[in-house]
Amino acid sequence: MTSQAEKCARLAALHTGTETFVIPNPWDIGSAKLLQGLGFAALATTSAGFAYTLGRADGEVTLAEKLAHCAALADATTIPVSADFENGFADDPDDVANNVLALAATGVAGCSIEDYARDSHTLYPFEHAVERVQAAAAAVASLDVEFQLTARAENLLRGVDDLDATIARLRAFEAAGAHVLYAPGLTTLAQLREVTGAVSRPVNVLAPLIRDATIDDFARAGAKRISVGSALAWAAVNPLLQGAGEMLEHGTFGWLRGMAASKTVNALLSAN
Repeated sequence: MTSQAEKCARLAALHTGTETFVIPNPWDIGSAKLLQGLGFAALATTSAGFAYTLGRADGEVTLAEKLAHCAALADATTIPVSADFENGFADDPDDVANNVLALAATGVAGCSIEDYARDSHTLYPFEHAVERVQAAAAAVASLDVEFQLTARAENLLRGVDDLDATIARLRAFEAAGAHVLYAPGLTTLAQLREVTGAVSRPVNVLAPLIRDATIDDFARAGAKRISVGSALAWAAVNPLLQGAGEMLEHGTFGWLRGMAASKTVNALLSAN
């Protein structure tokens, strides 16, 4: 069994290595084990994808449910898992710090913290956002493992079309102690280059928002880590919608031709 310390060390090494890596986002134990079996070196949870498994929209999962989900994924896999921890499930910096410690106890190797409030649906004021990252970083520094803290600047994703303000937040989060920086609303490689050129910590990029870019394109633009958010979950849901629609509207079962082979799935589930 791989220890949490080993998983944390592996995730830290990926961020300091020479290669840009993809960290795909499973939404449940099965998808996590499939992605591990296919050969990915690390995984990241998706808040929207997990909420979907509970029949809810993104942002409607409780802290207890999030912790249980992260514990289940960490226990079911032998590679590092980084958690999409939304806003830390708290507004107050001290509460964020305590929740990050609770998350670390689940066995995951890292997490991301947003500067967007779940309840008020607003961006935290600049200084308050920085204080929250400082508190999370201090909590992480108290651990005896190399837990990786990612700080997210949500401006662009939440309708604030100001790249300079986004970069200012990322630079402040870097100074506050974040190990990885992330602005999930970037939509061009040019924007990504501006971000990576303005900070010195590894940068995560959300691939689905920069259409047609390749891993090599992201690497040349300076990204260290590439995630896909909820895209894999929605890509998996789409055949269900199409198959259901075909049965209801046409009474046919052509969708069966697109099924995964159970033998292949079972082999991947038992690969590690």
